[in-house]
Amino acid sequence: MRRPWGKPGSRARRPAAGVTCAGPGESWSPSPSSMLRVLLSAQASPARLSGLLLIPPVQPCCVGPSKWGERLLGGGPHAGPGRGLQRLLEQAKSPGELLRWLGQNPTKVHAHHYPVALRRLGQLLVSQPWPPPVEQATLQDLSQLIIRNCPSFDIHTIHVCLHLAVLLGFPPDGPLVCTLEREQMFHLCPKPSPPLQPALRGGQRLEAALSCPQFLRYPRRQLISSLAEVRPEDLTPHAMVLLAQHLARHRLREPQLLEAIARFLVAQESQLNSKVVQKLVLPFGRLNYLPLEQQFMPCLERILAREAGVAPLATVNILMSLCQLQCLPFRALHFVFSPGFISHVSGTPHAIIVRRYLSLLDTAVELELPGYQGPRLPRRQQVPIFPQPLITDRARCKYSHKDIVAEGLRQLLGEEKYRRDLTVPPGYCTDFLLCVSNSGAVLPVRTQDPFLPYPPRSCPQGQAASDPTTQNPAQRVVLMLRERWHYCRDGRVLLGSRALRERHLGLMGYQLLPLSFEELELQRGLPQLKSYLRQKLQALGLHWGPEGG
Repeated sequence: MRRPWGKPGSRARRPAAGVTCAGPGESWSPSPSSMLRVLLSAQASPARLSGLLLIPPVQPCCVGPSKWGERLLGGGPHAGPGRGLQRLLEQAKSPGELLRWLGQNPTKVHAHHYPVALRRLGQLLVSQPWPPPVEQATLQDLSQLIIRNCPSFDIHTIHVCLHLAVLLGFPPDGPLVCTLEREQMFHLCPKPSPPLQPALRGGQRLEAALSCPQFLRYPRRQLISSLAEVRPEDLTPHAMVLLAQHLARHRLREPQLLEAIARFLVAQESQLNSKVVQKLVLPFGRLNYLPLEQQFMPCLERILAREAGVAPLATVNILMSLCQLQCLPFRALHFVFSPGFISHVSGTPHAIIVRRYLSLLDTAVELELPGYQGPRLPRRQQVPIFPQPLITDRARCKYSHKDIVAEGLRQLLGEEKYRRDLTVPPGYCTDFLLCVSNSGAVLPVRTQDPFLPYPPRSCPQGQAASDPTTQNPAQRVVLMLRERWHYCRDGRVLLGSRALRERHLGLMGYQLLPLSFEELELQRGLPQLKSYLRQKLQALGLHWGPEGG
């Protein structure tokens, strides 16, 4: 008689002598006799199957860290990213469909999806008076998926999977049950205390802290306290590079930590080469933070003058960070725009990247440095700067508001009166662009030239020069979506790349209409969003069709 399962304190039963439990990387070919004990093979025990319907769906408290920290499951504005897959599993029409959803979405599958799949498997069979047999390969694949991923399960998920596997009739000496039992015992048995580590010096403690997984989500307090314990002589370039990369990667605009990096850079100027400096300067441009350290810029100018010819890509990377801070040094620009430097980088493996960065620097010189009289990037060397949405925007497109804003504009204005993801010279991709007449009427884009001339003609910022002999509108309005990830972690300061894009579009004559994530997240459904967009456009004096009035 099989003992009851599911009591957390019970001992895991070992397989009988001569029975080998397949590990996570091993295959399993059940014999016909063992398959008869599997619920899915023929007419299984209705009593056992009915127990599946009494187990509620698994709803863990969270699905792990995300860009907003811990996100709860269960729908609503804070529903987790795995909720859609869970809904698909709960609505699957066959065991094969269940397996396809799990196998074709590896990046979206979380631990709690596997008990959901097992429970749905039982529901599919008990819902039919004569359940159809399931292919042996389907059972093998489902078992192997759970076996391969169960080391990442928590004790609750392991307990539920084990209980469901027994109810479904998986062999008690088979690999699935054995592996789940082994993981259950691993979680329940007390863990041995870690061996004592020798005392680390301050700089080593900081490096260890930056390498610790606990800093992935909320590292501010621990990092500041770790840095405070470090003596200046214990700081190393490696530790400070780790700190700089950590701040940039997680969008942490922490003045205390950034100032520490700036002071270190100034103090160690003679010891640092440009390849290290580019990594130390990266967070300042990305986080749009100009340090208070007065020697920061003079120090960088001296390093660039000393190292510019040694590492071309590092030199351009440093200038890119300074471009985001609007602090481009004229002497370094003279060097990177010289024919010798351009000819040298054209033959390197980084030629395409360097040409794109030099094109952006040339745009910054054109728009922001009217007093610059040095060499410029030849026209034949220029390439589009940002011809498509940034990598981060493409990666997080499913969290973006762009699709719903596009639908709101379509219903409000009509498809012919806006353009989406249009790249304007010299290569900036815009979210949405409108063509507007002198009177404020939104015009069909197909009848207009949506591009403003570049280089721009001398005219007030935000107003394009109009030619009375043409039909060009007086304004081009760009709707800029400011998503949550376009800001530093504090949600108030735009990242350097976004601020630079908006600054340059404004200097080229485009009128910007920013739409922040905080306002967009308050809109519930298309009617509210359309009302919000209408108010925003009318505040600029725009009107269109019957609704514009």
